[in-house]
Amino acid sequence: MRRLAISLILAVACWGAPVWADARLTVLLDRLRLDEVTQLYRDEGIAYASTLNDDMLDGQGGAFWDTQVSRIYDPQLMAEHIRAGFEETMSDAELAAALLFYDSALGDRLVSLENAARTAMMDEDVEEAALAAYKALRAKGDPSLEALDALMADADLVDRNVAAAMSSNLSFYQGLSEGKYLSLSADAILNEIWSQEEALRLETEDWLYSYFVLAYQSLPAEDLQLYVGFSQTEAGRSMTRALFAGHDRMYRAISYALGRAVALSAAGSTL
Repeated sequence: MRRLAISLILAVACWGAPVWADARLTVLLDRLRLDEVTQLYRDEGIAYASTLNDDMLDGQGGAFWDTQVSRIYDPQLMAEHIRAGFEETMSDAELAAALLFYDSALGDRLVSLENAARTAMMDEDVEEAALAAYKALRAKGDPSLEALDALMADADLVDRNVAAAMSSNLSFYQGLSEGKYLSLSADAILNEIWSQEEALRLETEDWLYSYFVLAYQSLPAEDLQLYVGFSQTEAGRSMTRALFAGHDRMYRAISYALGRAVALSAAGSTL
């Protein structure tokens, strides 16, 4: 009987760890306002799809295109991709530490500021103003940029974002090619992607700094330092990896589907 009791205790202990990890992840994603974020991504995506319609379909995508775009930018599917990145990357201890930070007043404020800034940057005038503000700070060597420099460097944000963007672009071209919109070899597609790397790197760096300047302009310097400090912990670095893993999955799936949708729409318009 005692052996059975010990076995039951071990079974419960082994069962309990992933359950607690799953619960912590659910709460952490709630604190990060994943539902709000994926709706924001949907809004960005629909605006981008409108540009694709104009540039690649001569504005003739019509109802079929709109239906495909709505299906592709499904907030629930986007959330599942992001959650998978966390599940594959973060340990239970790292989730607990990240949740402790984002359950605080500072963590909540950071999420609010970041989401508000990203929403605002959808307006081209706001984006240009944010870029001008960043350039002005950089030109005069403003010390307020030191914390952002540390955040960018430690998380390797430029390289990671460029790599993710190039991966998404590759998926988009693959969707176009497989849908017979383009007839390019795999090597030709890769050459085209790599030809964009330098311009993409400059654009990415400018956008990230502009976004951070806009998001954190009202944040006290000591609070920004606390955030930088968290980002440099094991939990913070693991969370960065998790975010990129999830977003890479999400944007590769979206980009491939968009490429296919462009090809299908173009084929339909010629029938």
